[in-house]
Amino acid sequence: MSNIVAIVGRPNVGKSTFFNRLIQKREAIVDAVSGVTRDRHYGKSDWNGKEFSLIDTGGYVVGSDDIFEAEIDKQVELAIDEADAIVFMVDVESGVTGMDEEVANLLRKVNKPVFLVVNKVDNGKRAADAVEFYSLGLGEYYTIASINGSGTGELLDALVEALPDVAEAEETELPRFAVVGRPNAGKSSFINALIGEDRYIVTDIAGTTRDAIDTKYNRFGFEFNLVDTAGIRRKSRVKEDLEFYSVMRSVRAIEHSDVCLVVVDATRGFDAQVQNIFWLAERNRKGIVILVNKWDLVENKQSNTMKDFETHIRKEIEPFTDVPIVFISVLTKQRIFKAIETAVEVYKNRSKKIKTSVMNDTMLPIIEHNPPPAYKGKYVKIKYCMQLPTPQPQFAFFCNLPQYIRDPYKRFLENKLRKEFDFHGVPVAVYFRKK
Repeated sequence: MSNIVAIVGRPNVGKSTFFNRLIQKREAIVDAVSGVTRDRHYGKSDWNGKEFSLIDTGGYVVGSDDIFEAEIDKQVELAIDEADAIVFMVDVESGVTGMDEEVANLLRKVNKPVFLVVNKVDNGKRAADAVEFYSLGLGEYYTIASINGSGTGELLDALVEALPDVAEAEETELPRFAVVGRPNAGKSSFINALIGEDRYIVTDIAGTTRDAIDTKYNRFGFEFNLVDTAGIRRKSRVKEDLEFYSVMRSVRAIEHSDVCLVVVDATRGFDAQVQNIFWLAERNRKGIVILVNKWDLVENKQSNTMKDFETHIRKEIEPFTDVPIVFISVLTKQRIFKAIETAVEVYKNRSKKIKTSVMNDTMLPIIEHNPPPAYKGKYVKIKYCMQLPTPQPQFAFFCNLPQYIRDPYKRFLENKLRKEFDFHGVPVAVYFRKK
């Protein structure tokens, strides 16, 4: 588990710009994931070799009559409670405001590292104006300009220094399969059907599952940990304190799983929120299996209904379409064991290691027959390739001019790797390095 850093402050001080800059500059494993809670983004970053998760909270507004702003305030307080360190951002252009003072009053009661960050400081005059923020009583401050990154290095040096050391989770040889999806899609019912007992509370009320809970599964020659997660709702639907914790733990469960079983409610379709969950798993480079549940409830099925549904899903997840899709019914137990067999196959694909000699013998002839197209009069020659020593499939191709290889050729090599070595259901990363 990584540390959590919460970015708080009133609206329009530049929190999201700062957040996006950190994610992009640190080449985060998880890009900014919007849409899982109201006005909140999740991401992962690292600095000086120390990894941490980021929460960009909604703007804190005290005393508002707006019901959504009241909920945002409540969730900001929860984010502060859950975080290991807090970045409190203010705006030098507007100076100290009443809302800044209210947030400062809240943060002075927190027994955690708090970093007062004065944003939009891009010249000497504004640096002098920042002195007034001493009046907030939070001690020293950091001046930055989040739009161009000025000053962020010094802030991040201090931030990672203050983060507590996180004990590494005890490694287990058992794979971890996270069951994820929208609320009330049938995730808990799926696990109950697999293990043959009502381990989890199942009701028609969306959001019954609050935590990410592990269950060891050991039947029919399969052994792994199943993680039932709370459903991830659309941003405008998260209103309860406990549900905010559930969303955070679901995101964490995805981060620390090997394979994500994305449960889709067939009666609702593969909507935007399910796609958010899918891309969150893909950005984390997890194995993915899509389970279309409640297939027994779909009315007026024709001979091509299943094929059309699958075609629609694959169109929505382009270009990563090499994903198994299993149509199931938890109620009738239709194909639930097929779902587990598929998840195990995807886990094996994700864990697959290709010998360097085999990879070169296979890929170099393909490259010779289909070399990278010339770009700006330059011809790229790929001379060697290998699999990188990472938990998920990542490959390096060594060549004379890596900067001239375009994305279409990169996707061509990804597809050939999938075809030749069977990485069905697993994101594949291809890098080009200068030899």
